[in-house]
Amino acid sequence: MHNGLQQIAVIHQNSLCSLAMRTILNDIMPFMGAMGNIEIVSYSNIDKLSQNAVFLYFVSSQIVTDNIEFFAPHARRCIVLTEGEETTLNGFKQINLLRPEREVIKELLMIQNHAHSAKHINSDNDKTKSEELSQREKEVLELIVKGYINKEIADRLNISTSTVIFHRKNICERIGSKSIGRLTIYAVMNGIVDLREI
Repeated sequence: MHNGLQQIAVIHQNSLCSLAMRTILNDIMPFMGAMGNIEIVSYSNIDKLSQNAVFLYFVSSQIVTDNIEFFAPHARRCIVLTEGEETTLNGFKQINLLRPEREVIKELLMIQNHAHSAKHINSDNDKTKSEELSQREKEVLELIVKGYINKEIADRLNISTSTVIFHRKNICERIGSKSIGRLTIYAVMNGIVDLREI
C-alpha cells in the first residue's frame, strides 16, 4: 500500500492506455468527493499489486483473462478495459477504450451512478461551485456538454457569441478546467445535465 491510502489500480500492459485511464479517473474523483483517502496507481502487471490496498480495479481484458483466478473473486470491483475486442468475461463491467473520451467518461459515470443510485455524491466544495454558477452559466454549460459550439449556443440562448465566450471563460475558471471531459463530469455530478442527454 502506498502511503497508507487505498488504491484504484489501473493495470494495463500499454502505458498510454494506462495513462489515459488515470487522467480520466483523476478528473472524475474530485467530483465524487473521494480523493482524500484514495490514490490512483498504475501497474503493467499484477506482480507488485497489493490486493488488500485496492478497492477498485481497472484492468486490461488480456490481464484479466491471463489471471482469471485472481480477478474472478473481485468481479464486482473490477472494470475490464477493452480495446474493441470481444471478450467472454461474463460478470465483469467493461469499458471500450477505443471509444471517444466523452463516451468513456459517460460509461464511467453510468457505472458510478448505478453503484450509488441511492445517493448523489458531491463534495461540499463542488456544491459551492455549482451554486456560484449563474442560471445563464448553467444553461451555457449544459449546451457545451451536449456538444454545441459557441455560435450554436448563442443562437439557442438568443445571446451574442462574445457573451457565450465570456460565460464559458467564467465557467472554466470556477470549475478549474477547460477540459470538455471535466466539464461534462462536473455538469452531470451537479445535476446540470442528465447523463442520458449527452
